[in-house]
Amino acid sequence: MRRITPEERYKANVRKQQRTLEEFVTHEIEWAGDLIRWCELRKEEIPDDVYRACAFFINREYIGKPGSLTLLYEMHLRCFDELPKVTKENGFDILCFRFKMYAAVLRTGGFDGREDW
Repeated sequence: MRRITPEERYKANVRKQQRTLEEFVTHEIEWAGDLIRWCELRKEEIPDDVYRACAFFINREYIGKPGSLTLLYEMHLRCFDELPKVTKENGFDILCFRFKMYAAVLRTGGFDGREDW
């Protein structure tokens, strides 16, 4: 049995991280669409920053902005650690807040493409 070289270990770690980010993106695209749909059903206007974060996922803007997905994933993990448990009563509010935090991360990281912030 041969040992795994550092290069092989590195490549395995990169593949694992890429798979994790791909799963994250798949779920967040779905949640972004659900949030927009929920706002339409509730006849509420979606806030601009929340809509911007939803559009970032739906339009796959993360492809042209390396590093943005990692920052968003870190915020995703932080939200799940710090926010209260999701129930039927607070699910919409927590989802809206999570996308608001994504917008803040995009803005501070310089990934939102706007100059006027």
